Amino acid sequence: MRLALALKARGREAVVINADSAQVYADLAVLSARPSPEDMQGIRHRLFGEWDGAESCSAADWAARARDVIAEVHASGGVPVLVGGTGLYLRTLLDGIAPVPPIDPAVREAVRAMPVAQAYAALQAEDPAKAAALSAADTTRVARALEVVRSTGRPLADWQADRAGGIGDSAKLHARVLLPPREWLYERCDRRFALMLEQGAIAEVERLLARHLDPALPVMRAIGVPELAALLAGEITAAEAETRGAQATRNYAKRQYTWFRNQPPPEWQRIESLDYDTEALFASLLRD
Repeated sequence: MRLALALKARGREAVVINADSAQVYADLAVLSARPSPEDMQGIRHRLFGEWDGAESCSAADWAARARDVIAEVHASGGVPVLVGGTGLYLRTLLDGIAPVPPIDPAVREAVRAMPVAQAYAALQAEDPAKAAALSAADTTRVARALEVVRSTGRPLADWQADRAGGIGDSAKLHARVLLPPREWLYERCDRRFALMLEQGAIAEVERLLARHLDPALPVMRAIGVPELAALLAGEITAAEAETRGAQATRNYAKRQYTWFRNQPPPEWQRIESLDYDTEALFASLLRD
């Protein structure tokens, strides 16, 4: 927000574009910590709460919408400011997406019905390179790799080598990766989940459950939803729900931290201190 406001002070419109896979869902205003109108401070925000929870927002779905929004902002002379921590979303936007054809429904149904151990063993036989790169317990990615090789006859890596539609080569990027001290980050995670409970997260999950959506949808698996659903079902206490929700938040933050430390290009500046010079940082970003 400080960058967007600094741009505005210089006479350039900034539009904040969400790149967080939970904040895209309209149903998760509290549990995703979606910015309030007060938080937005008059700056336009896009792709926050724009998907209904009944619809799965894949990385490809988000990237297609983000490309359109970025083009609109550029056409009006504005500056798009992407924020958020879903690395797969950002990678798909910048690098493009593998043109994998639609999966045969019968193949998908058969693969998704397999226990993950069985699916992983099959993947080891049919796409050993991909199996070696995945955790044997990664249900989603193992199933995806297996259904692709079975449906198309080609390993997923072959398709990924033909990525198309990325904007990384045509866009001028000013990327900053924020990597604050882990102890500070984890303490913030705990405080954030406690604050969500105070701000109505339980009622939000109660409304979501009343929709009777498919439990496999991303919105139903978002951090906090399973924990508070268990609370509402009388399976755990409020204290246990808070503990589990905070722990799930910390676990996710740890995965994000590792991904953003190692995966983005080395020229993306990593900021690992809370004491960095904000004014100097903005000056370098606003120089152009």
